[in-house]
Amino acid sequence: MSGKPRGERHIGLLNGFAAYGMWGLVPLFWPLLKPAGAAEILAHRMVWSLVFVGAALLVLRRWAWAGELVRQPRKLALITVAAAVITVNWGLYIWSVNSGHVVEASLGYFINPLVTIAMGVLLLKERLRPVQWAAVGTGCAAVVVLTIGYGRPPWISLCLAFSFATYGLVKKKVGLGGIESLAAETAIQFLPALGFLVWLSAQGGSTFATEGMGHAALLASAGIVTALPLVCFGAAAIRVPLSTIGLLQYLTPVFQFLLGILYFHEEMPPERWAGFALVWLALTLLTWDALRTARRASRTLTSETSVPSTTSATGTASAARNAESVASGPDPVDARP
Repeated sequence: MSGKPRGERHIGLLNGFAAYGMWGLVPLFWPLLKPAGAAEILAHRMVWSLVFVGAALLVLRRWAWAGELVRQPRKLALITVAAAVITVNWGLYIWSVNSGHVVEASLGYFINPLVTIAMGVLLLKERLRPVQWAAVGTGCAAVVVLTIGYGRPPWISLCLAFSFATYGLVKKKVGLGGIESLAAETAIQFLPALGFLVWLSAQGGSTFATEGMGHAALLASAGIVTALPLVCFGAAAIRVPLSTIGLLQYLTPVFQFLLGILYFHEEMPPERWAGFALVWLALTLLTWDALRTARRASRTLTSETSVPSTTSATGTASAARNAESVASGPDPVDARP
């Protein structure tokens, strides 16, 4: 990544800010779709996302992956799982925003990196460094404090975090690009979503044709709201280091949290502030440890480049990959709320 021209890096940063900024400001969009309910908004999001992404792929002429995917049943099954999990995530997020739980929803994306690490230990048998264990422990303490503060477990946050972490784990195994993956997932979602919208219209519960052209246009634009940040994310991912992407991803929950407090005027009693403070402490520990480990890997890389041998070259490539992946923290995922 360091070999990229400065202009390319600047373009990448601008696209990264745009992607995570749009994901962070999306709570402003979903209330505009009322009086449509969360289920109707979700169905329109699925249908119009496929239309928008399909048009983009037609323009780019990127369809070769589809034929290969159809011939790989295991990948198709994983894509189906990813589609099901992101459906839960999208639907819950839309409902939580339109029901006045923006702050609790933002918490889900703050704790998502901690949940991702915990799943790596439990499911992939990964080994954590001491600071990572401290971060996970601090995150668990935060959940306890927030449970006391809310008078219940922060189930919206936990469901969003676990569904998104599961989605990231499945996507990692599939290995498709962002636009291609979204196209495959929405293709699976399309028929059930369209069927639900037809049924809803037959029951007289649809708002698409009853609330005016402006409302219909807003529902249709849910596809653009879903796909446009993804396009910007893809442009950023190929131009800036993963470490930068890993830090930029925190913009999304920060923006959502600030919107919840300053725009939607949601309550933040002291015990809730205490829980969020513990989450932020855990993320600080996690980021500090990742950057420290990346610097060590970079020093190893620098020392190995001075040894002109095949073994050295192999170690150099490995260290470079390690420096990038460690600095980024948990893998940034390309389908946000």
